[in-house]
Amino acid sequence: MYLFELFLLILLVTIILWSIRSGKSVVLDEPIIIHRPGQYHITLAPQLKRAQTFIEQIAKQFALSPAPPGDLPSLYFEVRDPQVFAEGKTCYLLAVAWRGGMLYFQAINPQPLRADADTSNDPSTTLRTGLAGVGGQPGQMASGSVSSSIGQLKTLREFSEAVLALHPLTGPMNAAEAEHLHAAVEWVANQSMVTVKILDEIG
Repeated sequence: MYLFELFLLILLVTIILWSIRSGKSVVLDEPIIIHRPGQYHITLAPQLKRAQTFIEQIAKQFALSPAPPGDLPSLYFEVRDPQVFAEGKTCYLLAVAWRGGMLYFQAINPQPLRADADTSNDPSTTLRTGLAGVGGQPGQMASGSVSSSIGQLKTLREFSEAVLALHPLTGPMNAAEAEHLHAAVEWVANQSMVTVKILDEIG
């Protein structure tokens, strides 16, 4: 009997430790994968199906310009789209990259941050480790502190890099051409009454 209780105790501690450790990155239980060969590859959180239209419009707009030479660095955005309501949240996070002549998109929900824990109404604050690429008006700034923005950028970047690990760089990184990709995102956002805010290290 003692051994059985000891086994249960060890099992319980293991589960708790696993849950704590796994809070460091994002997993999508059943990610939505949309692949159009030679055009784009999209990885969506299950709750973000409605974001597909906006993302595909970005791909369509970007395709109107000549394909840039080399690969482009990833761009990270906070998106507020009145057509998308992600688990009661007001925005979602979007990463966009150009690799080997194809666009890669990853969209996930904002993750609870320590600084936001007291004000969040979402009881689910544990993220599990793993891998699977909003109301407002144009020009409206997203709410949240600088530390929150940086935390969300880190979460999105780690998830995006995990997805893109399956699609490695095919040539030199062409950072100078990334502005064309940014412009395509902004143009579609303005046309669609969607607010986008680029995420960077200074929030």
